[in-house]
Amino acid sequence: MSILQLPHARPDVILIDWHATLVDTHDAMYHAVDDILPQLEDLDLWDRLLDPDESKTIEDAKLLIYVKDHHRLHPKIVSQRKISRTDIFEVLFGSDQDAKGRAHQAFDQAYRKYVAEVHPLEPDIRPQLEHLRELGVKVGLISNRKREFLEHELALVDGTGWEDLFDVVVCGSDVEERKPSPQMLLKAMEILNRPPAESCWYVGDSTTDVIAAKEADVTSIFYNGAGWDQAWLDKIFPHTVKHPHRPDAVVGSIAELTGLARHLLAQHKRVERARP
Repeated sequence: MSILQLPHARPDVILIDWHATLVDTHDAMYHAVDDILPQLEDLDLWDRLLDPDESKTIEDAKLLIYVKDHHRLHPKIVSQRKISRTDIFEVLFGSDQDAKGRAHQAFDQAYRKYVAEVHPLEPDIRPQLEHLRELGVKVGLISNRKREFLEHELALVDGTGWEDLFDVVVCGSDVEERKPSPQMLLKAMEILNRPPAESCWYVGDSTTDVIAAKEADVTSIFYNGAGWDQAWLDKIFPHTVKHPHRPDAVVGSIAELTGLARHLLAQHKRVERARP
């Protein structure tokens, strides 16, 4: 079954993921993940690893088995630069919230050593975000990052900093449970004094982003910057009883996101003008 290509509602709020959606921090992320994987036994997390038979896909099972055998990520996973640490922890620990929380804490300690340069994932992201705000859309930033790291990266990115581009910023350290829990999205909407609704879009590059959006009852936009084909998208979003969540739309760039928002907003204005 193909994923729908248009959201049901125009946006008045667009919340956006940070890593691998707006910026490239892959090197630091993978260094930190590889630092903590050999420590899983010391962290009392080894016995909490998922059974490969419970994996969502064959590829997830292969990743899990490799980590169990080698205590690190497969070099191909690192070279492809297509999976986030949040999704890695989902593959490793499944629904075990306590294990994932402890893994994120260990990651934060390791990541501190590698925070350095931060580059936009696409060259025109700043003007695209500025255009969204010119359209009257509130723009928010959502990240599993610890706040001290995100604020540091916000000040570094693009050589100018992007602190001025967001109406709200919510981090993993601001809530009890990180994504795929919806807590960060709900907190952002609370700060903006808006109820969760389809008119809030959440944009992210991972399956955990889609789950968080759906659990928060907002529109899910999957950012397909990795260029997955439709067959793979249908595979990672199978729409089964165990894995029911699918995005409402897919975009391949932030410019495409802006164009989609502009189209839905213009369509709404035409409908309003046509009313007697």
